[in-house]
Amino acid sequence: MRFHVVTLFPEVIDAYTKASILGRAQKEGILSVKTYQLRDFVQNKWGKADERPYGGGPGMVLQAEPIVMN
Repeated sequence: MRFHVVTLFPEVIDAYTKASILGRAQKEGILSVKTYQLRDFVQNKWGKADERPYGGGPGMVLQAEPIVMN
């Protein structure tokens, strides 16, 4: 079983998938998890992949551009 995860925090995903049952499944070749840094797909020079929500408020929202590719 293969999983591809695109995230802003690949090191967090790697830490979880290398521990406990998921880690054992990877060692036995049952499971494969590959993480990708979302910022690698951004077109701007700052590597910014998120933006403030429209209308204000707390938190951040991912931009569509790095996720939806032409």
